[in-house]
Amino acid sequence: RLMQKRGIDVSPFAADAARLGEQGRSPLYVARDGRLAAIIAVADAPKEASARAVAALKAMGVAPAMITGDGAAAARAVAAQVGIAEVEAGVLPAQKADAVARLQGEGQGKDTARRRVVFVGDGINDAPALARADVGLAMGDGTDVAIESADAVLIAGRIEGVPNAVALGRATMKNIRQNLIWAFGYNVVLIPLAAGVFYKPFGWTLSPMIAGLAMALSSVSVVTNALRLRGFAPPLPALR
Repeated sequence: RLMQKRGIDVSPFAADAARLGEQGRSPLYVARDGRLAAIIAVADAPKEASARAVAALKAMGVAPAMITGDGAAAARAVAAQVGIAEVEAGVLPAQKADAVARLQGEGQGKDTARRRVVFVGDGINDAPALARADVGLAMGDGTDVAIESADAVLIAGRIEGVPNAVALGRATMKNIRQNLIWAFGYNVVLIPLAAGVFYKPFGWTLSPMIAGLAMALSSVSVVTNALRLRGFAPPLPALR
């Protein structure tokens, strides 16, 4: 884009750029005195656990997507290495939040629920997207701006933490729903009984001592159910 703005033709390196992109490398152009001078290739090697993390997310029903400023060819090559099919490439830093909004809107339709997006990032340029996503996950070794913009922080900064965080969030919400169902069911049945609603038609009543014991047991059951989360087993243990 910069070369185009400066009126510099990069087509002489088109074949080299395509070849480098297929290898997962991003081509950078060098110009001197208004003339194209060289092409440089840079690449980020996927982390060892990236493919495992993507596979774990897929097994959980999560569709991974890549949003990157790299060229489309390089982005697709890296995405293929880790098993990601959906790629948004050539995205400028200011456009990452727009890309997240597009992903969210893809689920909208007459018979389709809105698509919920979790965005994972660690840089200053990721901050708007982290704030725009339904859930922003920042790496603990990332920039302060990214950490402040995110909803949750993966302290260890490991990619394995992404599927683990999703799984823990789901387990927590399931636990909360179970506790709410139990608490509401308990109150719906026992409060009318303790108030004497069933005394006249059925002769049913509840002594204050039994009611107090039942209330204590209800609290114990809710807390005990919540404590089960201490035994949560992450789907993707960290590599040693």
